[in-house]
Amino acid sequence: ISNSLFGMGNPLLDICAIVDKDFLDKYTLKPNDQILAEDKHKELFEEIVKKFKVEYHAGGATQNSIKIAQWMIQQPHKVGTFFGCIGKDKFGEILKEKAKEAHIDAHYYEQDEEPTGTCAACITADNRSLVANLAAANCYKKEKHLDLEENWQLVEKAKVYYIAGFFLTVSLESILKVAKHASENNKLFCLNLSAPFICQFFKDNLMQVMPYVDVLFGNETEATAFAKEQEFETEDTKEIAKKAQALPKVNSKRHRIVVLTQGKDETVIASSDKVKTFPVLKIDPKDIVDTNGAGDAFVGGFLSELVQEKPLDQCVKAAHYAANVIIRRAGCTFPEKPDFK
Repeated sequence: ISNSLFGMGNPLLDICAIVDKDFLDKYTLKPNDQILAEDKHKELFEEIVKKFKVEYHAGGATQNSIKIAQWMIQQPHKVGTFFGCIGKDKFGEILKEKAKEAHIDAHYYEQDEEPTGTCAACITADNRSLVANLAAANCYKKEKHLDLEENWQLVEKAKVYYIAGFFLTVSLESILKVAKHASENNKLFCLNLSAPFICQFFKDNLMQVMPYVDVLFGNETEATAFAKEQEFETEDTKEIAKKAQALPKVNSKRHRIVVLTQGKDETVIASSDKVKTFPVLKIDPKDIVDTNGAGDAFVGGFLSELVQEKPLDQCVKAAHYAANVIIRRAGCTFPEKPDFK
């Protein structure tokens, strides 16, 4: 049904390029990381365009996942709704165009104080280092957009909600309003840990939202950072999943599900009573174009089945399928149709 999946986050234009180790070192970037741009990264955005062959792709973690879910579902169009903030500029127009092409129902808050946000995806082999310059994305305002009646009606239409942890740096009050709505109406609220820095420097915001989280996503690096901050005293992914699953929860009608990916290693899922593992689809390393968007695609695949009320193992199967498709392509892009059964 249209608008049954709702996402809210940072709409960014990805600037993707295969770079070299010198470039990473110059800007003190880890090969595989996600960070927010600081002053020392200002030149990076100019240099990457001058020095390397860049491709522009519509990005932003949550928006990617909503698009992938829509792609997996195909019909009807506009199952996925997306809210976020952009600038009144060329990059903003591209994002609107790409959202239309992906058949998602994007409602952007448009402002002219800041330009549309960008994300430099610095690719080396099968690693990707992401540097996000949020700009306009950081200007999302609850009272200027989410609270407006025509927008809030779209929130109420949804049954599954997904927000990447990245948005915790932008508008905690918007997230809490959506999370509480989901909880009070026994709908599904999903959150992603998104990055180690979210678990470390925004853990107060993260833990304010956690009691409303029905499905928590993360990868092994984020899980380790989360466990450390929460003093779980373990680095074992299965143990971390179990402990995160048991954290306090407001809506007791639903048990939390924790879904942790580990790259090429098996995916770990903790539900009310047990921890299960699911192997990912095998892929020849030489078929991997870039892993940018793999985690977003995993979530998108998972959500596409969740919104259709399919069982957990079917959600995971779809998640693994979508991630496998995306890593064979540049950026978070996909072929015309999925061949998922």
